[in-house]
Amino acid sequence: MGLETARVLAGHGARVILAGRSQTKLDEAFADLRADRPDARLDTLVLDLGSLASIAAAASRLAATETIDLLFNNAGVMNVPDRHTTADGFELTVGTNHLGHFALTAGLLPALRRAEAARVVTVSAIAATWRGGRLDDLMSEQRYGAMSAYAKSKRASVVFTQELARRLAGTTITAVVVHPGSALTNLQRHSQGLMARIVIAMTRNIVMGSPEGAAWPSLYAATSRDVASGGFYGPAGRDQTSGTPKSVALPRGADDPATGVRLWTESERLTGVRFAI
Repeated sequence: MGLETARVLAGHGARVILAGRSQTKLDEAFADLRADRPDARLDTLVLDLGSLASIAAAASRLAATETIDLLFNNAGVMNVPDRHTTADGFELTVGTNHLGHFALTAGLLPALRRAEAARVVTVSAIAATWRGGRLDDLMSEQRYGAMSAYAKSKRASVVFTQELARRLAGTTITAVVVHPGSALTNLQRHSQGLMARIVIAMTRNIVMGSPEGAAWPSLYAATSRDVASGGFYGPAGRDQTSGTPKSVALPRGADDPATGVRLWTESERLTGVRFAI
């Protein structure tokens, strides 16, 4: 989805900085986009959202000189069978999908402030509405479940965006959150077992859209004049799996200010990161 988002933006003249953990993969993405858009203005940046040191190094490099109009918090880890941790000891899914984006956004605030009207677009998922997405035991230390950790991380993305929007009120930065519907991408690479393979094979042509379609809500949130800070946007089709982007209902309780403050405070404690707002 990130690649397709970058393809559309580059095709419309935006300068795009591709960020990823591997320079080899970044070079492949760079070549893919250049083959499609020979005049694309592209740069690459090695960034591992599972490492606070990598985030700090990448953010400081950009914050020093760049002006960022659009920040896409797009990384996603899903359905990791067993509990693993990041370089900093965080549960891998929440550590990457939420805490990594939390730290990156904080580090890039100077570059976002230089823009006349910047937007932070954080990619969540419909899983944010699942009951397993409760934010207590954020690091899944008491009990780990692959999909509950994913749901937890994506609910955290929504709650984080609500609190970020409140804290950025009155500034030139808009914070929005999206969910892309369903699409068959590399996100499913951890799905294991015969049943998982059967389900994916059966549903890919029924409920799963394309990566291009899944990028649509992010692009809408980044460019539409109708977007409001704190808004949640997703596809309008059946069961919100695909279709034209629209404003969708927040998960129950995700806009509760007390919940937002608790998650923000815990995220600061874990990462040691502070937002200069």
